[in-house]
Amino acid sequence: MPSAPRPARPASLPQRTGRQLRRAFGARHEPLARPLDRARARAWLLALLGGLLALAVSVTGAMLLYHSSAPRAAADRIRLHRVDAVVAVIPDHGAAAGSRFAGGYDTLVNVEAAWSYPPGTAHTGTVEAPRTAVPGAVVPIWVDPRGNATTPPVNRAALAVSAACTGTGALLVLLGLLVVALRLRLHALDRRADAAWAAGWARLEPLWSGRAGHRREE
Repeated sequence: MPSAPRPARPASLPQRTGRQLRRAFGARHEPLARPLDRARARAWLLALLGGLLALAVSVTGAMLLYHSSAPRAAADRIRLHRVDAVVAVIPDHGAAAGSRFAGGYDTLVNVEAAWSYPPGTAHTGTVEAPRTAVPGAVVPIWVDPRGNATTPPVNRAALAVSAACTGTGALLVLLGLLVVALRLRLHALDRRADAAWAAGWARLEPLWSGRAGHRREE
């Protein structure tokens, strides 16, 4: 008794990819393949190449952004200094409103503090301190060469995260544009295919249905 034929295994991803590439370049002999099929394969191929190019551009841009920002951050770490400031006055942040949430959820608050930099030069100003700070508490701050309070220098980890986020955002934007362009191209090809099918059906349907012979007899 002959055994039942086994169903054909579906082609693997590399096989399907190679088939699409051969079809896109016209190297695969397919008698039933239409020019529209090759145009659709070329659209997918261009989208794939565009995705790889977008990835390369995003990675390169992120690396350039990191390397261009790293020297400035290193210079800031050399130029700025970290000193201790003594909390002098703590403004009322609404703690007397009767709720433990009256001051919000911020862990840092602005306080009036005093510090000395360069040595022997006194400064006062508003700095950030923990919400639990009390008058007389010491908080570390960053100052410039003149002793004015400033923002802390950016470390390498923060620079790397910022560059990675920028590169990822650029990649998502480029991929989104590629997807839109691919969908528009495929939609245009589908409309051409529908128009060609309708024209072919209008030409062949009278022959298949026999209406062409009736017209000749009339």
